[in-house]
Amino acid sequence: MHAPSPLPRTALLTGVGRRRGIAAAIARGLAADGYDLALNFHSPYDQRVLGEDADVEQLAEELRAGGTRVALLPGDLEDPAVPPRLVAAAGEALGPLGALVTCHCESVDSSLLDTTVESFDRHYAVNVRATWLLLKAFAEQVAPGTDTPGGAMIALTSDHTVHNLPYGATKGALDRLVLAGTHELTERGIRTNVINPGPIDTGWMDDEVRAACAARTPGGEIGGTDTVADLVRFLLSAQGAWIRGQLLLSNGGFATPAL
Repeated sequence: MHAPSPLPRTALLTGVGRRRGIAAAIARGLAADGYDLALNFHSPYDQRVLGEDADVEQLAEELRAGGTRVALLPGDLEDPAVPPRLVAAAGEALGPLGALVTCHCESVDSSLLDTTVESFDRHYAVNVRATWLLLKAFAEQVAPGTDTPGGAMIALTSDHTVHNLPYGATKGALDRLVLAGTHELTERGIRTNVINPGPIDTGWMDDEVRAACAARTPGGEIGGTDTVADLVRFLLSAQGAWIRGQLLLSNGGFATPAL
């Protein structure tokens, strides 16, 4: 098999928001690998769900100080007009995109009996429909059947379901649509993968939750944001290009029973 052509060193990341989040760690890692970055965020989500303000501007300053070109692209992904607009704006700012990494989500705890239709619909719009529209727009920038290097798309997922109905259900749908991309978009040179990082503390865990998650991991600890970023960096590299159409568990063995 011939070596794949290198991807353009440009990437669009969604759901960046806070500097201690997973997407920020991925941004730092890709910047270290020479990528220029378009960072999408939606401050009202951080305020509504996490009670924190997005500090993506400080992250951008940090990355620019290291020589990375950064475009900040706010937008609420519940609006179906936003995903293609983000891809277009990222391309205008940075040139053709080589990578799309979707870290955005709507995540509000609720169960079978108390989830509202409004909440379920927003989860679906953000977690599923927006991911589809982002991948669609990302693929459409590449003409089929050409010598283009194509691109790589990575989505973050979760297997949480109990008392987290709309989040877990829509993450399951996200997995299916992203993995289909590797087969449906092969003529455009697009490869897709999904990462399930297990529980990562980005500020939402209290001591009890942190201890419970650590206890369900063979090593007695939980992963950090850098453990996710390291896998993303590998999958976007030439060395990781043969990994395609996979749902990868990168969770330290979380909830894996002892044999």
